[in-house]
Amino acid sequence: MNKNLNPLNWTKKQQIIGGAVAIVLIGGVTTGIVNHVNHQAKERKLEALKNKKIKLCNARAEKARKLEKSNEADSKKLLGIAEKTPTDKNIKLAEDSILKVKNAEVKKAFDNQAVGIKNRAKLENEAKTAVSNYQKDAINQDKYKTAQQAVNKLTSSYSKGLKDSLNEQLATSKKQSDDAIKAQQGKSASDSKAKTADTNKQQSGSTEATNGNSNNANVASNTQSTANNDVASGSNSYGGGSQNNYSQGGSNTSQNNTNSGSSNQGQGNSGQNNSNTNTNAGGNGSNTNNNGSNGGNNNNNQPQTRYVGWVSVDGVRRYSQTFNALGEAQSYVDATVNSAEVINLGFEHSIRYGVEPA
Repeated sequence: MNKNLNPLNWTKKQQIIGGAVAIVLIGGVTTGIVNHVNHQAKERKLEALKNKKIKLCNARAEKARKLEKSNEADSKKLLGIAEKTPTDKNIKLAEDSILKVKNAEVKKAFDNQAVGIKNRAKLENEAKTAVSNYQKDAINQDKYKTAQQAVNKLTSSYSKGLKDSLNEQLATSKKQSDDAIKAQQGKSASDSKAKTADTNKQQSGSTEATNGNSNNANVASNTQSTANNDVASGSNSYGGGSQNNYSQGGSNTSQNNTNSGSSNQGQGNSGQNNSNTNTNAGGNGSNTNNNGSNGGNNNNNQPQTRYVGWVSVDGVRRYSQTFNALGEAQSYVDATVNSAEVINLGFEHSIRYGVEPA
């Protein structure tokens, strides 16, 4: 062994240097050990932080997944409500809930369903409006066709109940329209007959006036004949003496006037028959004047027929009114049957109507 390597043989200076070196070496080792320990602690801390972060991420992911499922369930529920009752409010609630859905595929399916509901609601509203417009003007065939086409577009199973109801309303209004048209045709025929009767009555009145003038002429002629007969039957007298009838020794018949008036049976009036016979007996100076009889006008006025227009509900006459003319009664029935009140009653009750003599 080299004696220089033995610390006991070192000089004091070497011992000091050696001690310092030993201290440095020992410090280095110690520092290395401390650093290693610190490094391990840091690694353990990082690992713990990493695990905590992973747990937080997993928790957040699970929470997001649950929220997504909840949002999807809410959207599905609200879409179902909108399908059954497609009001603007229900459709808006469903659309707002779909905005919270994150899954692109699910969101697209929900959006398509919402669009379908909106389109169906639009068709249903159009059908309701078309049927309502036809009910207000049930004689308009164009509005009837429009309503039919609108109702036929309701192909969704959710629209079946509404479609059946609208078809029933259309059928009821169509029947009422057909009945009203038939009644109108009957009214037109009745009006035509009444107009013809009016014309005949006016013509008959004109004939009666003509006959009246003829009768007046006959009366004047008879009056003149009477005057002539009176003159022919006068007696002769001598002045200053008593009156004596002057005999002609024979019998003179002055004039026989017979005038037969016209007979007119157009309005139930009997014509005038005038007969005047004047006989002048010369021997006795007597005068006989027979005036014919004159038959006056006989007017047989027939009683006027009145008519009752009526509308019954379930066999009970709820609406009725009496008129002087058939056309007025028919117009009343037409207006009553086509009124909104009676049309609405027709949905649940039996409606009948007609016109008859009072």
